[in-house]
Amino acid sequence: MTPPPSGPVCAGASTAARGAAVTTGYPSFSSYVRARGPVLLRTARSLTANPSDAEDLLQTALTKTFVAWERIEDHRALDGYVRRALVNTRTSQWRKRKVDEFACEELPEPVGLPPEPDPAERQVLQDAMWRAVMRLPDRQRAMVVLRYYEDLSEAQTAEVLGVSIGTVKSAVSRALGKLREDPELTPVR
Repeated sequence: MTPPPSGPVCAGASTAARGAAVTTGYPSFSSYVRARGPVLLRTARSLTANPSDAEDLLQTALTKTFVAWERIEDHRALDGYVRRALVNTRTSQWRKRKVDEFACEELPEPVGLPPEPDPAERQVLQDAMWRAVMRLPDRQRAMVVLRYYEDLSEAQTAEVLGVSIGTVKSAVSRALGKLREDPELTPVR
C-alpha cells in the first residue's frame, strides 16, 4: 500500500487539493469510488428519504473508508465495508436526532379529514384512469404521460416532443377535458 498523504486533508482544503491528495495518496481508492459510487449511492438513497441526505451519508461513509483504507486487508470486500459504514452512520444520525414529545390527556386527531381510501378502490381508480389515458390520441397521450406521469415541465415536454410550449399547453388542456368527460371516470367522482 502507498502511505497516506503527508499532510492532513482538512475540510477547508480546496476541491483540487483534496482530489490531488486522494489521487496521490490512494489511487486505488479513487478508482474504487469512480467505479462503485453509483451503486453505493443507490444504497445510501435506500436508507434516507432525501437525495441530498443520501449524498451526505455516502460522503461520510467514504470518508470513514478512506481513513481505514490501509487497515482493510481484503479489498474485494470493500462494498460490504462501505455498506456497513452507511448503515452505522445512518443509525448514529437517527439516534442523535432530537425528538420532542409532549404528554397530553387526549390524542390529537385530525378533524374533518376523510379516511384513507381502500387500496383496492385506489387501484380500481388507477386502472380506470390509465385505460382512459390509453384512449386519448397518441400525441395527447404522449404529452399527458410526460407532463403528469413523468413529471416534466411544459418546456421539457415541448423539447422532448419537438413542439412549442403553446402546443403542449393546448394539447394537454384538450386531453384533460376528454379525461373529465370520460364515461368510465364519471362514476368515480
